[in-house]
Amino acid sequence: MSNNPLKRLAGETAIYGLGTIVPRLLNYFLVPFYTRIFDENAYGQITELYAWVAITMVVLTYGMETAFFRFANKEKNPKKVFNTATTSLLITSLAFVSVIILFLKDISTAIKYGGNSEYIIILAIIVAIDAFTSLPFAYLRFMNKAKRFSFIKITSVVVNIIFNFLFLLIIPKALGEGVNELIIYKSSELIVFVFIANLLSTITSLLLLFPEIKLFKIQIDSVLFKKLLAYGLPILIIGFAGMINEVSDKILLKYLLPSNIDAQAQIGIYGANYKLAILMALFIQMFRYAAEPFFFAESDKKDAKETYSMVMTYFVIFTLFIFLGVTLFIDVFKYFIGPDFWAGLMIVPIILAAKLFLGVFYNLSVWYKLTNKTLYGATIAVIGAIITIGLNIILIPKYGFVGSAWANFFCYLSMMIISFLWGRKVYKVNYQLKKIGAYTLLAVIIYYLSIIISIDGKFFAFLFNALLLLAYVGIVFISEKQQLKPDKI
Repeated sequence: MSNNPLKRLAGETAIYGLGTIVPRLLNYFLVPFYTRIFDENAYGQITELYAWVAITMVVLTYGMETAFFRFANKEKNPKKVFNTATTSLLITSLAFVSVIILFLKDISTAIKYGGNSEYIIILAIIVAIDAFTSLPFAYLRFMNKAKRFSFIKITSVVVNIIFNFLFLLIIPKALGEGVNELIIYKSSELIVFVFIANLLSTITSLLLLFPEIKLFKIQIDSVLFKKLLAYGLPILIIGFAGMINEVSDKILLKYLLPSNIDAQAQIGIYGANYKLAILMALFIQMFRYAAEPFFFAESDKKDAKETYSMVMTYFVIFTLFIFLGVTLFIDVFKYFIGPDFWAGLMIVPIILAAKLFLGVFYNLSVWYKLTNKTLYGATIAVIGAIITIGLNIILIPKYGFVGSAWANFFCYLSMMIISFLWGRKVYKVNYQLKKIGAYTLLAVIIYYLSIIISIDGKFFAFLFNALLLLAYVGIVFISEKQQLKPDKI
């Protein structure tokens, strides 16, 4: 293994990418499938319900993953940390499913799915299993078993895709109208099979994690548990506020759009186009999986702050490349969603920029995680959530889902700026601001050149945008040539 921290982080990011980017990319290929199988209204229901799933998942894991990494590295007995954290998640996951079963009718009615309460119970079981298995997955990361981690994640998603195609395409096509004679097809909407396929893939993950789960013993060390909670609860607030920023718009659109507009269809269009920012989201996700343990491991080294600074620079360079790649070739990327959903393409650059700000915020978060001031991070995330909800309430009635996109943009921009300014006072890292600013300005100029300069013919327009993207890559390469030498990285 390389002794160079940047090289090691890049390698770990690539390996964890197999476990994060490949599964999410595979899931991403369900988007063109769904947007051709379902209409805007039905896809809107899928989008909204998975927004609830995302919020619930954050609550049910309550920062235990990050707390596990922190204390597994500090305590002499990491196994005890694993047992305590996993036992806690097992208890709360079982309690959650019990509450959902007891109050199923009330919960289904409250979120306006009274006629489809089966959706809620299936999704509750999925979330409970995912919350419990988050610690065995974290244990694999802690033990540097990236290949096993990736194998399980990919296998689970492949199972999900297989059952989606089986339930939604193969069986209905094979049986024709006779499919309605099957009890499960007769008694439910087709959407339920999206959730059943997800449940089967979640159970697959649970079974594949059996060797790790077998190592687990029900055990709670009360002193350690209090430490885990004290560290993890602010992470919960950060995660919850972050998820509000990420998915609340898909929920609020239903309640804030004018009554004469089909809100569910608008959610469907917004959700489908939001997915076109997937490359940015995927890179940020796989980076986070590798970076979190990396930042903690590097913290005791003399040149840790230099390393964090360089990581930030190259992170911004790469995310700007993704931004340009998607926006310059949006006429290609748009085919990943059905033509009925193209009305929302104007939000894609806004969401991509918002995701970039979020990625920078994750990089900046090193200051409050390493100094155990996670409450500060929670405060920033709550400010972001307030901005998100406030701007959605103001903008949705007038601008619809475009207002939601701008709310996303200004939320993450604000969080990034606040975190940077606050971090300088607590744990100052000398980021290469001039270089980052220059690359950002270059990317913005290239983006606007692609809009301002009109080229006749699709081929020549494509060629022009390709040259613009190459210009960005070329300028960055020339500028970074010294740093990219083998002895430097």
